[in-house]
Amino acid sequence: MPGRPSVLFVTDLAYPARGRRYGDEDVFLSSRLRSDFDLALCHPLDAAALMDAFDAVVVRNSGPVLHYQREYDAFRSQATERGTRVYNPLSGRADMAGKRYLLDLTAAGYPVIPTVDRQQDLALLPLAEQYVVKPKAGADSIGLTFVPGDRLDGLAYGDVLVQPRIDFRYEVSFYYVDDAFQYALHAPDPDRRWVLEPYLPTEADLGFARRFIDWNTLDHGIQRVDACRTREGDLLLVELEDLNPYLSLDRVDAPTRDAFVTSMTRSLHQFLGVSPRDPGGGGLADPAGDRPR
Repeated sequence: MPGRPSVLFVTDLAYPARGRRYGDEDVFLSSRLRSDFDLALCHPLDAAALMDAFDAVVVRNSGPVLHYQREYDAFRSQATERGTRVYNPLSGRADMAGKRYLLDLTAAGYPVIPTVDRQQDLALLPLAEQYVVKPKAGADSIGLTFVPGDRLDGLAYGDVLVQPRIDFRYEVSFYYVDDAFQYALHAPDPDRRWVLEPYLPTEADLGFARRFIDWNTLDHGIQRVDACRTREGDLLLVELEDLNPYLSLDRVDAPTRDAFVTSMTRSLHQFLGVSPRDPGGGGLADPAGDRPR
């Protein structure tokens, strides 16, 4: 790997994400990473054809893969066969592999919204006025519906998950690089998921999020732990995003953005097995530990 490492930065700059500005975030992030890497942007449909020319592929705001599932599966297969370094690594156990992990976490007793996928298991769910039905391969709320309890028997089980509809106070997200906490944001209005504000987590909050980071066992990469705060005050996992989590960097202050870029840059260098550049004798700052910002 002579000279500066090269990175293929995969993004769909034009994807119409509701409440999020994919293009703006990735233009910012890629512009900062260029300080340390030779970097080129490409659409996810072009990644497989271009990746051999780069030292690593960084998958960022590439949109829900169910819109191009065949091409994504081919990309994963080719990257695995060729030993291509993909960041996040393709070994993620959470959203990267579909929503089945919600069943596994429910069965293991983790603090997650209770989830089943078989009619005979409906009795395991708490009673609710409505239930959430979502595809196992879903993303970005695509295919999500709300149904009353008396319609659950008529669902086409096999490819869907069923959860009680939780009456929560707000949603909160915890952002990690590798296993290091970076920042947290919350949506005070449950009806406005992407209108986010900075959130100062407690030690208990960070302990909650850490359980899912540890469960996923990714040595490198960016993860977002999404949770809801119930009326009783508990946190329940909504999803663990480990494929291409949107970072809402426009919702944090400049020092927090800078610290995130520093952490991601260091992580990428370590992932590639090279030393980060020394920008002026001091090297890169240590990434944030598990503490509130």
